[in-house]
Amino acid sequence: MDFMLGNTGRMLQKSMDYLWQKQAVTLNNIANQNTPNFKAQYVTFEDELERRLNSTRSKTKKEFRQAIEDSGITIHETENESMRMDGNNVDITAESAELARATLQYQFAVQSFNSDYTRIRSAIKGQ
Repeated sequence: MDFMLGNTGRMLQKSMDYLWQKQAVTLNNIANQNTPNFKAQYVTFEDELERRLNSTRSKTKKEFRQAIEDSGITIHETENESMRMDGNNVDITAESAELARATLQYQFAVQSFNSDYTRIRSAIKGQ
């Protein structure tokens, strides 16, 4: 499928991997909201991807593909202090909003992929 969707398909795949991981980390934060000394985590991807895309020299499709493939998903632990006595710094309101956001973004990415795939299938069938 890579040869048909190209860099767009690769980017969509990376984005979906990132959003899936983001949901998992956010759900873990929510599950540990009452665990003493638990520090919330967050996932990054966009900054590294942007940096890699901007650093491509000749701007060829191959360089863009490599930049996309080399961009990694990183999990970080929050450093902010807790306002709770038990040392836990999970903000359930912020985590719930982030989970809803990531879920909607993931659903959009799946719909986008399905749309691209349907167009390719229709072109192959000659419809």
